[in-house]
Amino acid sequence: MIDSLIISLQLALTTTVLLLLIGLPLAYVLAFVSFRGRTVLEVFVALPLVLPPTVLGYYVLLMIAPDSWFGSAWDSVFDSSLAFSFSGMVLASLLYSLPFAVQPMQQAFRAVPTSWLELGQTRGMNVRQMLRYIILPASKSGVLVAAALSFAHTMGEFGVVLMVGGSIPGETKVASIALFEFVEMQQQTEAAQLALILLFVSFVMLSVVYSINRKPLVVSS
Repeated sequence: MIDSLIISLQLALTTTVLLLLIGLPLAYVLAFVSFRGRTVLEVFVALPLVLPPTVLGYYVLLMIAPDSWFGSAWDSVFDSSLAFSFSGMVLASLLYSLPFAVQPMQQAFRAVPTSWLELGQTRGMNVRQMLRYIILPASKSGVLVAAALSFAHTMGEFGVVLMVGGSIPGETKVASIALFEFVEMQQQTEAAQLALILLFVSFVMLSVVYSINRKPLVVSS
């Protein structure tokens, strides 16, 4: 049980950090940049919200299979397979939790008053400076919500990680898979304990989200 919780925490933390790094520029583009194909990109980002996890896991597994171009390239560079590995689960988790990172930041960016952005432009700020001094300070709550939702969503993954990572003890067996196996083997005490821990984590992360959303907008000078 402890091993599966540690793997889940490692997966959730790794995925959350990477999603913030990937999601921030993506959210900026979707919030402020007009281009052909923008709707297609928004649909792609939001697709995991409605796509069955096993379907996403199936396509990710095809993409990272050793005989695919991506899986073959990964194996030649890192001398390891993505399929049924922790790295493969991270890749699947990035896709599965992408909307939970991008959408809160995108909404927060769009909520920044236009007058503030215009003021930055009149002062000759470039995109990096606008992000650093105006957009991110005004969108801190959206970034924190994105981190909290990404972490909680990744902790609760089941179908995607099972398809991509399998259930290898000490390597890819996350807490949700361990819980399923406890129930399957009728180990009710262990199942109840693990379910309670996951419930507590979800409750704490959602409490953080609602607490952040109730705070007024504050911009540092």
